[in-house]
Amino acid sequence: MDKKILVAFDDSDNAMRAVEYVAKNFATDNKITLLNIVQDTATLCDMNSPELTPYFKSQQKSFCTLEEKKKDLVDSALQKARQILIDAGFKKKNVTIKAKRKKKGVARDIVQETQSGYHTIIMGRRGQSGIKEFILGSISQKVFHLVKDISVLVIN
Repeated sequence: MDKKILVAFDDSDNAMRAVEYVAKNFATDNKITLLNIVQDTATLCDMNSPELTPYFKSQQKSFCTLEEKKKDLVDSALQKARQILIDAGFKKKNVTIKAKRKKKGVARDIVQETQSGYHTIIMGRRGQSGIKEFILGSISQKVFHLVKDISVLVIN
């Protein structure tokens, strides 16, 4: 029986390990969605206002260039992740890539996506420092607490 599996993907090593885990441990008739929550930086790059500080104006182009390179790296990593799944025997039509703009926060946006009928969320554990994770909480931890009636696998 095929199931819908959501793999939260942020191009980290742990996210790639999550993809490899799916490739090795899940039946190839499942439908896999690789989900990337995208920061909305387009508004910052298009911003041209007299209220902008001179420093921001001078660094705006560099910032936007870096963001574009980061987007390209994530896109490349998503394609690589998709290919890993296809090479493991998943059908091309059953492995989709979805990029969504961040709206409520990464964890909440992941949980929102699960309302489209997913059976399982798989994600990599983020390598935050203990203090940072204690103060901010990890995305995987937030997803785990927000989600209802769905399995969550966190891959380290």
